[in-house]
Amino acid sequence: MTEWIPWFQDPLVGRVSRIAVGLLVIYVVARLATRRLLPRIKDPDARYRTRKVVALIAWIVAGLYLADAWSDRLGGIAVALGVIGAGVAFALQEVIASIAGWMAVLVGGVFRVGDRIQLGGIRGDVIDIGVLRSTLMECGDWVNGDLYNGRIVRVTNSAVFKEPVFNYSADFPFLWDEIRVPVTHASDRAMARQLLVDALQQVVGPYADTAKASWSLMVNKYRIEDAQVTPMVTMIATDNWLEYTARYVVDYRRRRTAKDQLFTVILDAIETTGGRVRLASATVEVVGIPPVEIQDPTRPLESP
Repeated sequence: MTEWIPWFQDPLVGRVSRIAVGLLVIYVVARLATRRLLPRIKDPDARYRTRKVVALIAWIVAGLYLADAWSDRLGGIAVALGVIGAGVAFALQEVIASIAGWMAVLVGGVFRVGDRIQLGGIRGDVIDIGVLRSTLMECGDWVNGDLYNGRIVRVTNSAVFKEPVFNYSADFPFLWDEIRVPVTHASDRAMARQLLVDALQQVVGPYADTAKASWSLMVNKYRIEDAQVTPMVTMIATDNWLEYTARYVVDYRRRRTAKDQLFTVILDAIETTGGRVRLASATVEVVGIPPVEIQDPTRPLESP
């Protein structure tokens, strides 16, 4: 047993032991703080941010504690790190770019947890922002519309420097969308237009006031025109039909649902018009058939 005493009395061993105990205490305090705080927070977004803040504070405290523990050797450590850093920076370019992307996301507000974005060719809702990667619940792909397909995708943060970031819900959490309804030339044009206007007011009209307020903030923040956010109906005439386009704004999470409701209301309304408004479909008109002579295979061919 006595042979272990000099080992325990070694200054390096004592310092490492103190560092290990200190880091363990920081970890335990952070875990206790998380367990005490999170159950009291009902809002999911606030709960997520609280967990991230506690973790960040724990990392900062741990870093300061390590710096203080090795303060008498920081000069030598700095020289060694400088030599090693050049090689590491070259070998870990993607990692460094991802960390820089993480800082850009947090400081620049490129996107937040809960936003629906398209990044690196992946579209989905941001469910976590890590130091190296951001995690998305993917939408689309083999699933039509803006619905989850069940895949969780992790995209490197360095992609924010390499590719455009499409944000569906940042400053203006609405999307412009439109549907096209073809009706026959013989239909009552005024009735068809009013039918679409009524359907828009019924289904997506409630979004107009909220969208106006959000768009006013956009106009004050950016150099952008004061666009129309209320529903509108336009018409063009083609060779086959009159095509009405219903344009409207809708919450980015309810785009597909709104389309379903609009078409249901419109089709139900068309059925009540007694034939004054009829849906059109593509038709093919045969204007003439050239004469065709059929030769009886049992008769011999006539010589010219």
